[in-house]
Amino acid sequence: MRITSRRGTIVFFLFLGITLVALAVALNVGWIILNWREGVLLFFGIIFFALIIAGMIVNTTFLLREIRRSEQHDSFINAVTHELKTPVASIRLHLETLQRRELPEAQKQEFYRLMLSDTDRLTETVEQVLRAGRAGDKKTGREKSVVDFRQVVRECMEAARVRHHLPAEALHYEEASSNGAGMRVLGSAEDLHTAVFNVLDNAIKYSGENVEVRVLLDVPDEKRVVLSVQDQGVGIPPDDLKSIFKRFYRVSHRSLAHVKGTGLGLFIVKAIAQKHGGKVFAESAGEGEGATITMELPRAEQSRLEPPRAGA
Repeated sequence: MRITSRRGTIVFFLFLGITLVALAVALNVGWIILNWREGVLLFFGIIFFALIIAGMIVNTTFLLREIRRSEQHDSFINAVTHELKTPVASIRLHLETLQRRELPEAQKQEFYRLMLSDTDRLTETVEQVLRAGRAGDKKTGREKSVVDFRQVVRECMEAARVRHHLPAEALHYEEASSNGAGMRVLGSAEDLHTAVFNVLDNAIKYSGENVEVRVLLDVPDEKRVVLSVQDQGVGIPPDDLKSIFKRFYRVSHRSLAHVKGTGLGLFIVKAIAQKHGGKVFAESAGEGEGATITMELPRAEQSRLEPPRAGA
């Protein structure tokens, strides 16, 4: 109901803005025709008219942007609320069952496992929100060191396998370059782990039941290290390719209703990539065709990799 109401508001203000612009144009044209001999007044009238039109356009643009942000904020609140309430309700249910009933030891252990899993889910949701706050702060992450990006990718792949209980063959790793030393970047190891894990986590979640993710690490030239993560999942509509990196944004599709998340994962990836002087972008042939997320980072300068000479 709230989304429908806001869409109606957007349509109303669009119609109002167009009507006001059309009315202003009509009045100004009529005024010019009636007063074409008044050169000075005509000059100032045109300037004043242009300022009015610009003001209306800016005001309407700002209004529509705020409405969209409000909708995204509400979607985020709903997603986080769900991500928090669901595991809490599950933990409470298992605890009440353990309290009221005498269960076999095997079933108790299964309940403990489920509650620990729900606790991990709660922790991850809270940490994701905190990471988003840190990612948006330009002052954080200034202390950098040389990081073995290949090692970061491999560690994140193993962490993703464990978290999603995947077999080893679900994530396929490839290197287009055998120069391991060339895969070092200057940055924060913690932030890079977060970015790579979020890309992998996103690919796995949107793969559906059959997870088949291809991870390619390449050094195409002397300046860049490129990570590409390709899945065979639900794909991304063309209109959403750039929007998926916005804060709180989630692709709205019926087939994705089961996918859990807060809409912050790829926003964090983009923020971290930009902090490291890199970029990230998405490619997809459309819905049902899978997607590829590519992150490019600048390589660490060779002078930082070489050990200091003796007596220097």
